[in-house]
Amino acid sequence: MDTSPTSLFDSYEQDYKQLIDGLRIKLEDQDDKENAEQRKATLRRADLELDEADEMVSQMDIEIQGIPQSIRPQYQTRLRDAKSDLSRYKKLFKEQSQNVARASLLSSGSAAQSFSSDEPYGVSDRSRLLAGTALLDDGTKRLQDSQRLALETEEQGAGILMNLRTQREQIENSRNTIQRADSSIDRASNTLKAMIRRMYQQRIVTGAIITVLILLIVIIVWEKL
Repeated sequence: MDTSPTSLFDSYEQDYKQLIDGLRIKLEDQDDKENAEQRKATLRRADLELDEADEMVSQMDIEIQGIPQSIRPQYQTRLRDAKSDLSRYKKLFKEQSQNVARASLLSSGSAAQSFSSDEPYGVSDRSRLLAGTALLDDGTKRLQDSQRLALETEEQGAGILMNLRTQREQIENSRNTIQRADSSIDRASNTLKAMIRRMYQQRIVTGAIITVLILLIVIIVWEKL
């Protein structure tokens, strides 16, 4: 497992680039054969990928705070480039969504006019206006829901990342504590070995002294006899 200070940033950036590649295909390399419904489905998928890309950029922004100062500038440049690309695709998505909504409005208006040619002109215009207003309101609501979901996801992701950072610090502190404990155990083991060695040395010296005393006693007793 890569534990370098830039590993999480690199991982988020890789996921972000994959999302951007998908957005490039959906928003820039448009398929002219797509009908209106297919284009709407493509834009819905692009909206979800934009939310995910926004989350990845937020995580990169948080993770860059833990990168050492010596190499942080180059990662800040990469983060600025990512934010710039994301803003450009958000703008492109908004423009294309408006174009699709406008095309749908015109299409629904044409269909309503073809089926109600006998209606008064004012009634037909009012129907188209109401239909267009409802369509725009629906689009606005979906955008607001997407923004709210993105904010909630970002907050949850930030909380998870902070928890992971705290756990990593705890693990590092535990590792340092274990290393200090191992060092203390090694010192205590060496001390015990030295004490045991001195104990055996003292036993040998004591035995030698007792032997000499016994010999002296034997010699004295022998001379008295």
